[in-house]
Amino acid sequence: MDARFILIIFLLYTAILFIAGWLTSRKSNEESYYIGNRASKWFVVAYGMIGASLSGVTFISVPGWVGERSFSYMAVVLGYLLGYAVIANILLPLYYRLKLTSIYTYLDQRYGKISYKTGASFFLLSRYIGASFRMFLVINVLQVFVFDRWDVPFWITVAGFLMLIMLYTLKGGIKTIVWTDMLQTTFMLVALGLSIYYIADIWDGGFSGLLQEVKTSSLSKMFFWDPKSAYHFVKLFISGIFITIVMTGLDQDMMQKNLSCRNLKEAKRNMYWMSFMLVPVNLLFLFLGAALFLFAAKYNISIPERTDNLFPLIAFSHLGITAGIVFLIGLIAAAYSSADSALTALTTSFSIDILEIKKKNWSDQKKSRVRMLIHIGSAILLTTIIIIFRANSKESVIQKLFEFAGYTYGPLLGLYSFGLFTKLNTREKLVPVIAIIAPVLSYFTTIYSKKWYDWEIGFEVLIINGAFTFLMLLLCSVKMKK
Repeated sequence: MDARFILIIFLLYTAILFIAGWLTSRKSNEESYYIGNRASKWFVVAYGMIGASLSGVTFISVPGWVGERSFSYMAVVLGYLLGYAVIANILLPLYYRLKLTSIYTYLDQRYGKISYKTGASFFLLSRYIGASFRMFLVINVLQVFVFDRWDVPFWITVAGFLMLIMLYTLKGGIKTIVWTDMLQTTFMLVALGLSIYYIADIWDGGFSGLLQEVKTSSLSKMFFWDPKSAYHFVKLFISGIFITIVMTGLDQDMMQKNLSCRNLKEAKRNMYWMSFMLVPVNLLFLFLGAALFLFAAKYNISIPERTDNLFPLIAFSHLGITAGIVFLIGLIAAAYSSADSALTALTTSFSIDILEIKKKNWSDQKKSRVRMLIHIGSAILLTTIIIIFRANSKESVIQKLFEFAGYTYGPLLGLYSFGLFTKLNTREKLVPVIAIIAPVLSYFTTIYSKKWYDWEIGFEVLIINGAFTFLMLLLCSVKMKK
């Protein structure tokens, strides 16, 4: 596909988002930026959150996952269902009862200022890295298939992309994102369905032949029962529960959209509908992944060193121009979906949790100006991390994303669990130390469990990390003051 044609499609899609951003931000204020004036319709949030939950990681990296780990990812997805139920029935009622804008304000009320700053800092670290991983995945595809042809440096591609996102979210914030996420979810799902259709269309026997081929292939194996493997079904299922709890329920990015709903009942309804819709959607992405690997084998297409690039390679080079356009639109939608809400959440958390902008005795104009500067600074930092990541990694992004989340979200899991399920307090000055020691202990646990017992720890490092945090908080506990 011609690089200029790809660029035109990218710019047209970007123009649609700018129009949506302008329409939704005309009467915006600071509250609409942070929580959309708590007026978002639950079904719009639920539908949009499908795209936000999938992002570029699912759109590209999940199909790439199939080559090495078959359909084992479905164990994680099934675990998501229980994780979302925990969020709906434990965390959402807490957040609405306390009328939170930033969910980390809970830590201030439960423990104190030090724990509050520690929790918010770990979220910022997690989200800056996690959002960078997600954005890298799709920006890298645009770089390889478009901008490398014009000798455009990667850092210019990243900076330009982040600048566009920064501009259309700068004023409207979460109020804008709720609606743009809905557009992006639609484009991603249409791209998924049509990509499968175009592969099936040239497959012997059509869709039924492709379906039969996937079913009989080892690529569709879903259940792994080796207890020492990191991909044991039960390990992945339990990990999926906790990944959802921390990466959605303890994540300002995802919860900020839920908190923009009109009331708790609608927020819970949003959570349930979104969680059930994710199961068939993820299964379709895995099916697409198997179809891509079978297609590559049938037509002697070399698998890229980075398996995340298999989908774009086949879409652009082997399925025709229409399929390439469909993939490109889905890719761009995934890229924006990964980036816009992350940038807004990072700005919200830094403004409210670190700078405590709402407590400042500043004019509304100054608060707005400072918040915009934080917004711009966050975009610059994300650009830097993406450039560093590209220079140092050849692994599947979804693998790196979950590994990193296990270490950074673990202390948050421990802090919230201790606060919710005990009536004890802890020595606040030790909380930052505990939050650093727990991931270090978790890391050495993964190293030596493999070395000494040949026991491979995968995504469940998140649970181990949270348990270490909880245990150390308990050892340092004191009776809670009334």
